[in-house]
Amino acid sequence: MKNILLALALSVASLPVLAADVCQGGTLLTGTVLTAPTYKAGSKLNGIYLDHTHVSLQGTDGQVYDVAMDDVFANGYKKNQASVPSPLNQILVGDQLELCGELYTGGDVGIHWVHTNCGDTPTPTDPNGWTRDLSQPALGNNLESNETYCYLWQ
Repeated sequence: MKNILLALALSVASLPVLAADVCQGGTLLTGTVLTAPTYKAGSKLNGIYLDHTHVSLQGTDGQVYDVAMDDVFANGYKKNQASVPSPLNQILVGDQLELCGELYTGGDVGIHWVHTNCGDTPTPTDPNGWTRDLSQPALGNNLESNETYCYLWQ
């Protein structure tokens, strides 16, 4: 029994390392959601609005980050939806998020590009990102994996 518990503890302890290895081209950020998701209108590309959902996240490093999630990549996004799409609307204050994306500065410190890169080779400015709600695993492995609108960038 002790061997099983030790093996389980070691495998769980290695999960952040594995996630960092898989976050190809991007930066891995984990932390606690401080604010409920909010909708921010964006510009239009080929008739599709490129809106965002934002939350504030306190990283495990203590820094507060603005998380900008592209609505068109949300799994429940409806074309030109002018509100926070599902499942992003189910993120709760206090949830633990794991994000792979691109860090940015310019007033706020934040992370964006936390979504699929539509099959492109990952780079630091085009990572194959993701958004995971570790507190609600039933929401899925990546809340931002919808590739319906990838054609906009091809």
